Amino acid sequence: MAPEPDTLSHVARDLLSRINLDLLECVPLQKLWAGYGYVCAVKARSSNSSTVTSLRGGHDGHDGHDGHDGHDGHESLILKIITPPPGRRDEGHLRKVLSYHVEQYFYQTVAPTLGGLPLPACVAATCQTDPAGHAAMMAMLLTDLRPRYPVAAGGKRAVLAPRQVRSALRWLARFHSSYWAPDKPKLDLVLPPLEEYAKAAPSTSGLWLNGGYAYLATRRAEYAALARDAASEWSPCLCEPVVGAASVAELAARVLAPTGRRSVETYLHGDVKSENLFSNETGDQVAFCDFQYVGLGLGVCDLAKLLTCSVPADMLHGDDLPRRLAMTEGERSLLLEYRDELLAGAAAPVYGWADFQRHWETALVDWCRFQASWGFWGNTEWLAARARYVLRDEGWIEWLKRQNADYIEARETEETGN
Repeated sequence: MAPEPDTLSHVARDLLSRINLDLLECVPLQKLWAGYGYVCAVKARSSNSSTVTSLRGGHDGHDGHDGHDGHDGHESLILKIITPPPGRRDEGHLRKVLSYHVEQYFYQTVAPTLGGLPLPACVAATCQTDPAGHAAMMAMLLTDLRPRYPVAAGGKRAVLAPRQVRSALRWLARFHSSYWAPDKPKLDLVLPPLEEYAKAAPSTSGLWLNGGYAYLATRRAEYAALARDAASEWSPCLCEPVVGAASVAELAARVLAPTGRRSVETYLHGDVKSENLFSNETGDQVAFCDFQYVGLGLGVCDLAKLLTCSVPADMLHGDDLPRRLAMTEGERSLLLEYRDELLAGAAAPVYGWADFQRHWETALVDWCRFQASWGFWGNTEWLAARARYVLRDEGWIEWLKRQNADYIEARETEETGN
């Protein structure tokens, strides 16, 4: 149940008091998904100059605090407050509740280590539990990106401008590659919702072991419905067994799932879309927010959603879109730009184009599996055409089977300790 306006102001006032600020205004901007809470704009002030100075050290990649209104001495902040409905224990509810714990962990533990990467900074946070130990209320006070990045890149399911697209690719490459930094923090990790809550002592502190919200392990119900859907063109090609009892969708999920054994695994944002991005007026600098599904994986999984949901179609293909589409020059140029930035650092592993391309194709098929089971949106004709092409590529199918054999061998080795 979403909190009342008086509750929002009370929570904002309490968090602000911890950093010696007084509340001037708390205005709801939007409801969270499924009514789990609110995002609010907060205006505050302080006579304590040291407080203002400390707030200006956010993760915006610049000197100066994102949210400082220099002309009036006020501080512009964002309050994110979550009040989960009590009593629910279904997978979707558990996923959402865990996601807010994950986001709080990210802002407090990982974000401060990311150098000049533009993103909000958490300046105060709280988490209250009910008598059963379940989260009753969570809240974070974040620096406001809008003064430095005033352009909300898109409303719901909007596309980015071409310059914003390329800036987003650079941001993602820098974020992904930061996982390879030698001084990254030791990470706690959270399992998929049903697995985590099946433990005797579930953890709510950490990043998702598998970043994102669409991976197969947490979408089994939707996958089962797709497998039963005789009217869907995707049911036979994705859900029918090809190796033992495993389908193409299941083999693809194994390839994309983080194992800790591959040097090319990275951080994942987990929900890359225009609504979670702000840019400056020229579009050559961007900042991402909303890290509920941040975790580990292959960076191409973030790209699959970005290109499908937020990139102009004419950057990916021409006017005539065939039923099966090979990689176009437009798609290739975006991938190369991302990959060049990803591998630019001294700590970057070897990640050849052939492996990168196979991972990318697998991420497209996996994202198509989710959309086919959930509902298509974005550049759906392009995604479907690319997935059809990959699924008919015998080279990709054989590569997928080899990856599965390697996966089974590695698991058996781990289990036997040899």
